Amino acid sequence: MRVAVFSDVHGNLPALEAFVAATAREVDAYLCLGDVVNYGPWSDDCLELIVSLPNSSLLEGNHERLFLGLDPVAHEIPLVRQFYEHASARFERADLIRDLPLSTNLGGFTCIHTIDGQRVFRDTDIEIDRDYLIGHTHHAFDVRRSGKRIVNCGSLGQNRKELSRASYAVMDLPSGDISLREIDYPWQRLLAEMEARSYAQVCLDYYRSKLPA
Repeated sequence: MRVAVFSDVHGNLPALEAFVAATAREVDAYLCLGDVVNYGPWSDDCLELIVSLPNSSLLEGNHERLFLGLDPVAHEIPLVRQFYEHASARFERADLIRDLPLSTNLGGFTCIHTIDGQRVFRDTDIEIDRDYLIGHTHHAFDVRRSGKRIVNCGSLGQNRKELSRASYAVMDLPSGDISLREIDYPWQRLLAEMEARSYAQVCLDYYRSKLPA
């Protein structure tokens, strides 16, 4: 059995559709580590597609909590608040993000949006007592800490290193082998839709700053 593990879609439907097309014949199940919503313009569409995938599971991320009003958006930085204003305006599928689990186990890994609410990067000094498969920081990596393993599958919809690439992981069960993947997707469609929906210029500029020169 092979499972596609992904995170941080952030309303980027073109990236999600490209990912599904790339994995449909390769995997038997899908696990999303949260943050399907916010930033991009297609939060509803992305949720609906994810729950329709075969053997699909969805965990709660911090942006699901924002959209449910469980965490105050006022505590976020101004850029995030600008994205929230646009992305939440047409959001209607709160039913798909209520009462989501925080974590699950897959192949001996604890799968969770992030560890104890921290922003975990490749060089983060952190002590752990188990193997983790996480997202949240939008950077893919595979490192060891305290003799255990942290695999970050990266961001499917908002790769902070290069927005034009969608990152995810594939786990082979029962071997537990994990491969980190990246694919191209039509990012032009994403920016065109954001412009059509009158996203703030600061949001558009932020996304353009993450594109290759």
